[in-house]
Amino acid sequence: MKVTAYFFASLLIYLAAIVLMACHREKEQSKSTVSTRDEPIREEVGALPETYISPVDNPSTADKIALGRLLFYDPILSGGKDVACASCHHPDYGYAESQELSIGVNGTGLGEMRKFNHPNSIPFARRNAHSLLNTAYNGIDVEGNYTPEKAPMFWDLRVESLEKQALEPIINFEEMRGPSYETEVTLDSIVNRIQQIPAYELYFAKVFGDSSSINAVNIAKALATFQRSLTANNSRFDQYMRGDHKAISSLEKEGFAAFIRSGCAKCHNGPMFSDFKLHVLGVADNEKLTIPDTGPKNSYAFRTPTLRNLRYTDPYMHNGKFKTLRRVMEFYEDMASKEPENPQVSRKQLDPLAKQMKLKFKDFQAIEAFLNTLNDDQFDRTIPESVPSGLPVGGNIH
Repeated sequence: MKVTAYFFASLLIYLAAIVLMACHREKEQSKSTVSTRDEPIREEVGALPETYISPVDNPSTADKIALGRLLFYDPILSGGKDVACASCHHPDYGYAESQELSIGVNGTGLGEMRKFNHPNSIPFARRNAHSLLNTAYNGIDVEGNYTPEKAPMFWDLRVESLEKQALEPIINFEEMRGPSYETEVTLDSIVNRIQQIPAYELYFAKVFGDSSSINAVNIAKALATFQRSLTANNSRFDQYMRGDHKAISSLEKEGFAAFIRSGCAKCHNGPMFSDFKLHVLGVADNEKLTIPDTGPKNSYAFRTPTLRNLRYTDPYMHNGKFKTLRRVMEFYEDMASKEPENPQVSRKQLDPLAKQMKLKFKDFQAIEAFLNTLNDDQFDRTIPESVPSGLPVGGNIH
């Protein structure tokens, strides 16, 4: 009996040891899965900050945001008094544009309904309108660092900061200036117009200290402050990266892993899913342009756009050539082995990172599901009932 009892006791100890070893192995495998799959993913992208920072010389205030909003919707800023910033960056479209290429001067309507008036000699804007949502974070790196004074702007990176960006459309011929003024006198002329409006005198005095503060610099500061306030930084992806692991589904997590594995994050990285650098991709020219857009220094290179809020900002690419995300993914899948779609760009010119991508058709559904976790519809859509000039709010959009 003693032998039998000893045998069973030994057997129980042995089985317990096996169970403990199995649990230990499972725990170690779980750790390994996290370290080999989760951690690299988290190093390449991230959640947006819950607050934004402003330039030292242009702090954000409620009054300055309110003034910037009025200017943003007021067509007084355009040469023909028919176009506002909101004409091509409207909240209904995520502060972007549903047209491939925007119609600015001499246009009527909003979104896909916007058309040129007749007769017309104004060309389309050269590029698809960027969304203004989250431009407060432009230039943010994978570690969450950014400098608002150095924020990269436009598809060609031609200026830095929202303050410098704000005035560019006003002096651009097809966007807002039109034939009313020559480039060099446009800003002075617009400033003079605004100085004649008593309500703006009061607003500028309240925000900047005195009634003589209506000038191009302060117009830019007010517009930039409003645009900087347009954040959408609490998507389901942001919630997931902040620790809520139930915020995205299993399919979306598969898409997240496939997004990284395919090489998409080589360029679409950091909290904004953009490295804010120029890359040559060989997208075909848009037929609406009479003169091809060859990019800075005729390089055909354009800035990596953010992937946030894609639900609101189609069509895609620098010239709006692709209507759907599926078409965008097909384009990148083809890049691995086919010649560029643009005959003016050779395969040798293509960006090396793009050619190294390994995007597979089997991953399309999961990646698209993941990209939808980057949408956040809780952004400011407030439209003023009127603007100080008395002109139609948003320009000729109705």
